[in-house]
Amino acid sequence: MNDIIKQTEKDIKAAVFEAAGAAFGREDLPDFVLETPGDRAHGDYAVNAAMKWAKELSMPPRKIGEAILAGLEVGGYIQSAEIAGPGFINIRLSDSFFADALAAAIEQGDDFGRSDNGSAKKIMVEFVSANPTGPMHIGNARGGALGDTLANVLSWAGYEAHKEFYVNDAGNQIERFALSLEARYLQIFAPDTPFPEDGYHGADIAQRAEEYAEKHGDSLMKVTADERRQALVGYALPLNIEGLRRDLKRYSIEYDRWFLESDLHKSGELDAMLNHMKSRGLTYEKDGAIWYKATSHGGEKDEVLVRQNGNPTYFAADIAYHYNKLVTRGFDRAVDIWGADHHGHVARMLGAMEAMGLDKGRLNIVIMQMVRLIQGGEVVKVSKRTGKSLTLHTLLDEVPIDAARFFFNMREPNVHLEFDLDLAVSENAQNPVYYVQYAHARTCSIMRNLRDGGIVPLPLNEVDLTLLSAPEERELTRFITALPGEIAEAAEALDSSRMTKYAVGLATMFHRFYNACRVHDAENPPLMQARMALCLAVRQTLKNVMSILNVSAPESM
Repeated sequence: MNDIIKQTEKDIKAAVFEAAGAAFGREDLPDFVLETPGDRAHGDYAVNAAMKWAKELSMPPRKIGEAILAGLEVGGYIQSAEIAGPGFINIRLSDSFFADALAAAIEQGDDFGRSDNGSAKKIMVEFVSANPTGPMHIGNARGGALGDTLANVLSWAGYEAHKEFYVNDAGNQIERFALSLEARYLQIFAPDTPFPEDGYHGADIAQRAEEYAEKHGDSLMKVTADERRQALVGYALPLNIEGLRRDLKRYSIEYDRWFLESDLHKSGELDAMLNHMKSRGLTYEKDGAIWYKATSHGGEKDEVLVRQNGNPTYFAADIAYHYNKLVTRGFDRAVDIWGADHHGHVARMLGAMEAMGLDKGRLNIVIMQMVRLIQGGEVVKVSKRTGKSLTLHTLLDEVPIDAARFFFNMREPNVHLEFDLDLAVSENAQNPVYYVQYAHARTCSIMRNLRDGGIVPLPLNEVDLTLLSAPEERELTRFITALPGEIAEAAEALDSSRMTKYAVGLATMFHRFYNACRVHDAENPPLMQARMALCLAVRQTLKNVMSILNVSAPESM
């Protein structure tokens, strides 16, 4: 939050408490909230202390409000105070408050919006983590935009945020991958070879098998099945992982680490975790398998950790991975972005963390709902260009990357999302990302035209920002200075959609200001300079928000 806003809110609360202490002889009254009135005609803040303290003081709220108001000192940034309704105290702030808050925002430049709310705590955001046995689907596309932006939000809110992709390169899915590759390879030389019922049927599997055959011929027809599967996985898996890296980089996502599940096996961490669970009395053996007593820790049923064949389950690896995050690597918190199909896994994962002696509050799981692609008013499942199923790769061939990232962040993660492909490629004000980018480009155009006319911005200390008193100027100023608080709240709620909503809101406020207030006003140079400063503040704020979204901020359109 802007330091001036934060300090002003502290000062208002202190003044209210001081007035209440003088009126009622009480210094132990509970905290109250400073609300933002829905109608700005009522002021800038509404104090709900009278309603909050009515029971405590055994008095009607209105009477409490009148007593507080009588002792409330008005001055500094507090221009006026009045009582309204059942006992609300409406506070109106001075012109100097808005001028100073705007000046602080301008002076902070590229850092405007940042705060120290997170106290530099280490937080890891793990997202996408798509199965490397095939291409990324549209759900992964949404998860990528959400996770990347959320990590940026957390960083701006003062956390030491890390981005991680967990590669499931071990376990059952890799066994199925191997069997599927083997079947497709064998079918090249022996067409009647059956395909496993639970195999992966994607065209990418056949493609990898054909690539291997083109390079090495029928060499794998002469080796054991284990050797054949190992060779095919050894060839295909690195290519698939590299494909994931390439597509995500194209999507403007760079991870701090790609963590391999197989490393948990090789390092012995998985075995150490199983031994740790055993030492805590969390496991038992049954039918040749090792089970976790999940029902003792909130689970609906006990879970297998190690199968009869000695292979650990996905759940066992998942516990080890999260233990690695929070204990081995010492992250203060971990945030996972999971698809809706993982909803049932949340409680048992949190229960396992608690069973392992960890505070389950250190693991936050964001459940992301499904995406429905719409084009021409109809649901779309294939690419018009290729006729193939729409994956992240094909989606980015269909729509601009900026639009994809912005659209996937336009709704809270737990809300189903309709992605309008026609709207995403349109270049008009109906397209929200275009609308926001145009606002940024317009601020640049205004300043460019003024400079071309020989008018340059004065140093900020020579500009009288108190002249920005028109309703459109005041609302725009108020909206700009709210950015640090918006980022902090987005971090607290783990909701990156607040950033797109803020960006659209700021663009709307700016267009409203531009249509109502003439910037190039040669007859009033001081006001013109103040409005130029306001335009610069809009430009900087939009640029900062778009950098959090990892969306470009064009200077002309």
